[in-house]
Amino acid sequence: MRPLSLIALSLSCAIALAPAAHAADAKRGKRIVKRCTVCHSLVAGKKKIGPSLYAVVGRKAGTMKGYRYSPAMRAASAKGLVWSKDNLAGYLSNPKKYLAKVNGKTMSNKMPFKLTKAKDRGDAIAFLETVK
Repeated sequence: MRPLSLIALSLSCAIALAPAAHAADAKRGKRIVKRCTVCHSLVAGKKKIGPSLYAVVGRKAGTMKGYRYSPAMRAASAKGLVWSKDNLAGYLSNPKKYLAKVNGKTMSNKMPFKLTKAKDRGDAIAFLETVK
């Protein structure tokens, strides 16, 4: 085997076996989500200013019964938006901008809160996955 091929093989193995840059921490996420509970409940069906976050991961957006969603969220729901981890991460980084992208235009949205750090979003979502 040529020396360059050996180096390339070694680097490929090292990259493949390296741990992920950031493993989500649900315990830390619980502390982050505590900020969300000012407006959102973690109890099934219990609304506050915002809808319940109980079992939100995997749920179709805008579907909690008894909660009046913004025009932007209703439009996103009609387009089939489901709260996958990736969709939640995008939304939490900038709700207004994310829904404008989903809907193809800016519309009225109720949520002003943002999680600007990717680590915070990942950890919060890891915790929300446990809330069911």
